[in-house]
Amino acid sequence: METADVKTNAAKDLSFFAGTKEGIPIALGYIPIAIAFGLLAKSVGLPNRISIIMSLLVFAGASQFVAVNLLALSSSSWEIILTTFIVNLRHLLMSASISQRIENRVTKGWRFLLSFGITDETFSIASLRPEEKLSPNFILGLNLISYSAWVGGTAIGVFLGAGLPKVVQNSMGIALYAMFIGLLIPNTRDSRQVFILVVLAMMINSLLNWVSLFNFLSAGWNIIITTIVAAMLGAIFFPEDGEE
Repeated sequence: METADVKTNAAKDLSFFAGTKEGIPIALGYIPIAIAFGLLAKSVGLPNRISIIMSLLVFAGASQFVAVNLLALSSSSWEIILTTFIVNLRHLLMSASISQRIENRVTKGWRFLLSFGITDETFSIASLRPEEKLSPNFILGLNLISYSAWVGGTAIGVFLGAGLPKVVQNSMGIALYAMFIGLLIPNTRDSRQVFILVVLAMMINSLLNWVSLFNFLSAGWNIIITTIVAAMLGAIFFPEDGEE
């Protein structure tokens, strides 16, 4: 009985501090990736201030890496804008989903601010919370520590990263994937629905990547289609009020 009470209290802790605590693993995973971004931006000749401003205003790892590579190839502004838009189109889906979970009293201005901080990793933490409604303070804490780590890591990469050993620099590229797997595995272990949807998403994305019929689709569109189809299947097979 005491254990059940502890779990209930933990589930109801949606304070700013609780969100910050939940975001610590994400922040630790973001730092090496942000350092890698700072190193890449510096290597292609992007001014230090532009690299940091990009992390401050964009805060989207995949699109920032894509944008820097396109800049290095002397791509046009519209090519960069369109490519990064497609890569990050999934954020519209994630923000819309989280918006339905936020308490109704939250104003549009607050929702706009909170949506800026939504990433794949913060979305996974927030969307898998057991509560029906989420506190804006919790999401703000979750987003803010992740955002701070990303911007701080970029600054380290720009100003100090070149002094790191080469083996450390080369290993940073896999840190984000390792972190995401670490966040996902506990939830797949505790929930049969999550496990099934993860497997379905992997199968759908593999199909889009490996079948030649879909070769015309970009990686960004593959992610968007996978997300939509997996979400539709989840809604069909695991309705919210259904039994596990």
